[in-house]
Amino acid sequence: MFDVATLLLVIAMALTLVRAVRGPTPYDRILAVNVHGTMTVLLIALAGFLTGRPDFLDLSLTYALLNFVGTLAALKFFKFGHLGEE
Repeated sequence: MFDVATLLLVIAMALTLVRAVRGPTPYDRILAVNVHGTMTVLLIALAGFLTGRPDFLDLSLTYALLNFVGTLAALKFFKFGHLGEE
């Protein structure tokens, strides 16, 4: 059952990469990259569960925080053209 979940998750990740490349607007691309990052968090957590290593959960939470901050930075850059004061 977990093998099927992993396979479906990888297929969904591939589809989000297609949307990230072919997105009609930059905001669609940012959203696709954010969704891809969220699915990566799920994949890391699932891999940790399947291998019996609970420390992978810490890695996935750290990656989730980085994904969130990176998405906010990208959105701010596209809205204002810079990340801070020039």
